Amino acid sequence: MLISRNVIATPPGCAIKEQLDYRKMTQKEFALQMDMSEKHISKLINGDVHLTPEVASRLEMVLGMSAEFWNNLEAIYQGKLQKAAEENAMDADMVLSRKFPYGEMASLGWVEDTRKPADRVRNLRRYFEVAHLGVLERMKMPGLVYRMQTAGKKKDYVLAAWVQKARLMARDVEVSPVNLAELTKIIPEIRSLTKKETADFMPELSRMLADCGIALVMLQHLKGSFLYGASFYDRRKIVMALTLRGRDADKFWFSLFHEIGHILRGHISQPFGASDEDEKEADEYARDTLIPPGKYREFTAVKDYSYASVEDFAARLGIDAGIVVGRLQRDGEIDFSELNGLKKQCDIQPKHEAPSPDIADKEDEDDKAWASIGRPATLSELEEALEEI
Repeated sequence: MLISRNVIATPPGCAIKEQLDYRKMTQKEFALQMDMSEKHISKLINGDVHLTPEVASRLEMVLGMSAEFWNNLEAIYQGKLQKAAEENAMDADMVLSRKFPYGEMASLGWVEDTRKPADRVRNLRRYFEVAHLGVLERMKMPGLVYRMQTAGKKKDYVLAAWVQKARLMARDVEVSPVNLAELTKIIPEIRSLTKKETADFMPELSRMLADCGIALVMLQHLKGSFLYGASFYDRRKIVMALTLRGRDADKFWFSLFHEIGHILRGHISQPFGASDEDEKEADEYARDTLIPPGKYREFTAVKDYSYASVEDFAARLGIDAGIVVGRLQRDGEIDFSELNGLKKQCDIQPKHEAPSPDIADKEDEDDKAWASIGRPATLSELEEALEEI
């Protein structure tokens, strides 16, 4: 028997039990007359096995009701069983659906905008391509690595939504077979792209990565994800998804090389993703690839951080001056308010549908509290946190 909000699925075995009680017949006697085992009869009465047409024919002979009667009972039971199971699954998914940033996803055009809980569940199921949302708990993506700021309390569900969008977008990106040797070879070329404007470097960067088997996709940032980027295998390609938190180009390039570090170090091949040590290693790879450690030490030893000096140092390294500024700011060599005139802004707008003007997205209000964002440690982090609010 299965019970949901509106359905009670009663197995045909209940009718069999009533007949046995009426006839004062034991299950042992009944099993003998049915020429079946007592164990099977017990399961039949409890609804643990199907009442097959063959069993229906035997019931007609033993209990007198037609085989059609018993077959109809079984059909009705199976129909109600499915309906009750679907109703219970819907109820469970309605609870789970509230943990996803549905309003924000709808505003970006990722899912259809609706206020009806059942419709939200069905839209999320289609979005994640699962029969029910509970399946997601068993679908932890092996090898998923990502760069993020501070973990939010809804991180896992926001991350799942963001990564699924990256996977869906990457399906349309044609790539060559994965070739990490080629990726290693072209690192200097990728690094030199930092000097170009967004419109010039983005098509070239995407093509270079695609030639190495990597599908680069740019996504909108979701509140509560604190994500800068993520990389993972999806069948025969590597998906690298980046988001622009803030618009500073130096953050984009650091995130890009951070993800490249994960890929080249084999972190995305690990079954449980990247460890804290792996994240540190990817940070060091990005930092030292963009600005070689020895040259950085020589430059900072002089303590000349004038515009001309920074521009000259960047020119000698063959990178954008804004990357040097970002590094100096993060290392505390200069204040976060200094030399920002040398920073470029990334003008990358991921494609999405325009938000409906009547969308009142109230479900993310908890993420606006400082408690979930964390107290900013720097001016840059403060600016980003205020952007969240």
